[in-house]
Amino acid sequence: MSQEAEVDMKEVELNELEPEKQPMNAAAPLPAASGGEKNGVVKVKVADDETEAVAGSASAKFTGLSKEELLKVAGSPGWVRTRWALLLLFWLGWLGMLAGAVVIIVQAPRCRELPAQRWWQQGALYRISSPKAFRGQAGNTSALAGVSEHLDYLSSLKVKALILGPIHKNPQNDLAGTNLLQIDPTVGSQEEFTHLLEAAKKKNIRIILDLTPNYQSENSWFLPNQSEEVNGKMKEALSFWLKAGVNGIQVHDVQNLTDAASFLPLWSNFTHGVSEDRVFIAGTEASDLSVIGSLLNDTDLLSSSYLGAFGNRISSGKELKELVTDYLDAAGSKWSTWTASQVGHLTSYVPAQLLGLYHLLLFTLPGTPIFNYGDEIGLAVALLPGQPAEAPMLWDEKTLGPYSSISPNMTVQGQDTQPGSLLSLFRELSDKRGKERSLLHGDFLILPTPNELFAYVRHWDQNERFLVVLNLGPVNQQAQLTVSGGSQKLELPEKAALVLSTQRGPQEGTMVPLSQLPVLPGEGLLLRFPYEA
Repeated sequence: MSQEAEVDMKEVELNELEPEKQPMNAAAPLPAASGGEKNGVVKVKVADDETEAVAGSASAKFTGLSKEELLKVAGSPGWVRTRWALLLLFWLGWLGMLAGAVVIIVQAPRCRELPAQRWWQQGALYRISSPKAFRGQAGNTSALAGVSEHLDYLSSLKVKALILGPIHKNPQNDLAGTNLLQIDPTVGSQEEFTHLLEAAKKKNIRIILDLTPNYQSENSWFLPNQSEEVNGKMKEALSFWLKAGVNGIQVHDVQNLTDAASFLPLWSNFTHGVSEDRVFIAGTEASDLSVIGSLLNDTDLLSSSYLGAFGNRISSGKELKELVTDYLDAAGSKWSTWTASQVGHLTSYVPAQLLGLYHLLLFTLPGTPIFNYGDEIGLAVALLPGQPAEAPMLWDEKTLGPYSSISPNMTVQGQDTQPGSLLSLFRELSDKRGKERSLLHGDFLILPTPNELFAYVRHWDQNERFLVVLNLGPVNQQAQLTVSGGSQKLELPEKAALVLSTQRGPQEGTMVPLSQLPVLPGEGLLLRFPYEA
């Protein structure tokens, strides 16, 4: 065989390998015939056909199926059935999820549309019938300046507006000398009133001005034959003060106004003509529900003495329930207003031991509560000598002055930080009245109770419900609360969370059974429970 025909061999130098990978005999010397190769070098001859076989196998790559082959496989009956099955499952799943979503939406409880409410329907109003009561120590500031100095305190009460005055110039029974555009100098100046308007606006407190013309006299509206002249003065005053920035107008004692059915709608429309965001309030001493019902048609709010007329005679929950029910029936769809008197203090109409109970009542009935200054601390005008209409606001021990017999606990300072005080109760109720939808505009449902108790629920749509229980009787009661009738879409739970007690202070979160609920004499309880579909 020639040298060209011999199998070519490849040489592999092992001396380049790592020492631990070299053969054990790599160190043995090679014979001289090896061509003088270096020690540790071994030449290994590998057949070329084996090399080509290895190279061929190493270079072989999987190139997959061709397009024609893929189409052939994809078109096979098995794959066609598989694809249709997967597609059908996808659409069935999608349609199932869509149907489930539709069922959930249809069966979900609908949210009730929120009623349109004005600012005067969203919280309590605070009446300062005598701004002179807010004068500083020893009268060293004007009445209007004194009100401005206490705006921080008034803001802490969470009231929506101050009903101020009357404060205009009014010589008794002198129509010609009565100037509804001029502030009585003994109360303050126009500049101080303007400052009060601006300062109150910064505190988000609105100002409602009382324009009852002859307020210094027994007959607030002069003589019947002077009604047209009074009307002219009123229209001029309405335009002046509404454009000056007041947020509303009040007149009281309208039971003495000749042809009130004509004048009140006229003045109310004039007020709204300046802005729909202005309120017109009428006050009356009338307690007759037919009179009250007619007056409600002529005003935005009616401040009446309806509750106060019966206050000292209300001895049971049954009597109070009947009064409230009759008033709401007379009001019909008109917005109600709750106060003990159109001008007086709560203590003049309600026994001291029931003040907290009445605060709870006025804040939780459907409508706007109106309080007079000092009601939040139980200011007892009868205890103070002098003119009741100008009883000073008891800020601290210094303002007690000659009334040293009155306890410091009757002052704002004495009640300010006391959790169980009447002032603390007022603040908490006022805060909840302005925040909770069930108390703002919720439905009103009276519960069956013994004669000594009055209980009702305020509820709105899917919001938290509030339960009020009042004991006007002289002894402890065990309330067994249920909902009567099957038409009411409301169920009471076995237990509810106690929010507060008018006698025991805050009780936030305490769970109490509604089947055996203890209520102390003269106590009011506010409880809450969640909505359940």
